Amino acid sequence: MDTTSPFPLEPPDERHSRAPEFYGFVAWTSTSILFVLYVLWALLPDEYIVWLGVEWYPSREWTLLLPAYSIVLVLLTYFVYFAIAIARTPSFSDPNTFIDTKAHLPALDANQHLKHADPGAIPELYDIPIGMVNRVVYGPHRSRNEMRPSGESSSKADKVQESPETP
Repeated sequence: MDTTSPFPLEPPDERHSRAPEFYGFVAWTSTSILFVLYVLWALLPDEYIVWLGVEWYPSREWTLLLPAYSIVLVLLTYFVYFAIAIARTPSFSDPNTFIDTKAHLPALDANQHLKHADPGAIPELYDIPIGMVNRVVYGPHRSRNEMRPSGESSSKADKVQESPETP
């Protein structure tokens, strides 16, 4: 046997607890025993159960009701979590849909581009405001009158929307 291994053999570290191993074994054993008892309760005739010494046991209809109720409970849990997620989702008009509390926005009182005009300066890192992104992607904001060519009249829907008639 070669004992000149570059990795010396060390005894295992005995400082950690082995309790999770025992808890796992007890959980596995108890669920296995409960499953066997459940199957025996569901399939054995009444005479055999009484012969085993069990004088009272629940009705056999519970052999079907317990799995059915547990499936309904699992599905209801998924439905409730999905409904809570939808209920807590902000609307599309809410600014929380595109900005969060961790956003690092530039200061409003100073021009960020002039502060770093020095060619050797490293600009400060910050998130781009959504208004600036919209101006770059969609162009400058124009009112309705500026969008229409000068010789074109507004449509009936625009007139109704601009000035609603009151009776």
